[in-house]
Amino acid sequence: MCKVILFTSGKGGTGKTMITANMGALLATRGNKTLLIDMDMGLRNLDMYLGLQDRVVYNVMDVVSGVAGIKKAIVQDRRFEDLYLMAAAPMIDDRDITCLHMEVLCERLKGEFDYILIDSPAGIGDGFEVAAAPADIGVIVTEAEYASVRDADIVAEKLLKLGKKNVVCIVNKVNGGLMAMGSVPNIPTIAAGLRVPLAGIIQYDDNVFIATNRGVPIVIKPGTYIEKNFSTILDRILGSAEGV
Repeated sequence: MCKVILFTSGKGGTGKTMITANMGALLATRGNKTLLIDMDMGLRNLDMYLGLQDRVVYNVMDVVSGVAGIKKAIVQDRRFEDLYLMAAAPMIDDRDITCLHMEVLCERLKGEFDYILIDSPAGIGDGFEVAAAPADIGVIVTEAEYASVRDADIVAEKLLKLGKKNVVCIVNKVNGGLMAMGSVPNIPTIAAGLRVPLAGIIQYDDNVFIATNRGVPIVIKPGTYIEKNFSTILDRILGSAEGV
């Protein structure tokens, strides 16, 4: 049965899109047919993080408005047999998309895919609610920063009020040295500031940024500590929907 996973954040710059791309790539390498949908209208980046920006013709708004069929808006990542992308619109226009639109779209897609990953706009505006509408699992990405943690908890509260029962958080860009000096909140402090459990932490690593700027999911190289960490976190995310 297809699962829809929302990746969101309280504030921008947390690495939400990078994590969406890499989790999608991991699912695909495990043999799961996986579709990534970018819902950050006007600020789309998921196509660039996958290196697919030159292959996008139609986007999710074209599908919803009837300009293009679903198949025309889906781009396959040729490096992964089972990884696909539906890009966001490159600019905000007067076409409307509602929660019902997203729910209907995902219902139509569920017969074709094992997982649908939605990259949400940051914050708790209308775009966030539309992106969250069909989600079975919510993943909030935050940083070791007090403002980011507070915003993440606000997003968690919003998701829970929307009826989402399986919500977890990832702490990205963790700098152990700064934590040890007490310059940024440590993991117990972050966990205490959130009403949802942590699925894991991702250490700050220049290689992540290099891979992202090259349009290559860093998990494409198996056996690295980064790939193993992402894989462990993915297992916890999937386990949250099973009560694990």
